[in-house]
Amino acid sequence: MTRGMRIFLDANILFSAAKSDGAIRSLIIRLLDEGHDCRADGYVIDEARRNLVAKDSRGLQRLDELISRLTISTTAPATTCAEGHGLPEKDQWVLAAAIALKCDSLVTGDRTHFGKLYGRTIAGVRIDSPRSLFDRLVQESRPRGR
Repeated sequence: MTRGMRIFLDANILFSAAKSDGAIRSLIIRLLDEGHDCRADGYVIDEARRNLVAKDSRGLQRLDELISRLTISTTAPATTCAEGHGLPEKDQWVLAAAIALKCDSLVTGDRTHFGKLYGRTIAGVRIDSPRSLFDRLVQESRPRGR
């Protein structure tokens, strides 16, 4: 995989990674192990934590372990940079945070709100599903033809 990407993780990605040892957790661990800068902010961490408490509190320890490896921002972004893309206010916040942190990618499993934006780049941040991020990084790491 390509080295050095800055990737913002949405709450549903954090939740999924903490809830089970499935593909999402494997993707994040691989990203971190290969030197990518995975980021989150208090907003998405709080949402992931709330959902774990409500649905599967056994994942709280795994969430804390994961968070310890992320770059965490405490600065509130200006959501105005994320307006005009048909996102609910709570999702504008997520996109605005990724933009403010100068991320290369926002990875989210929220197809309902972000699905129409998958593959698009907004203010320098590409919106990716977990699968599209994985595919893109694997593709970029392949040697080019001679």
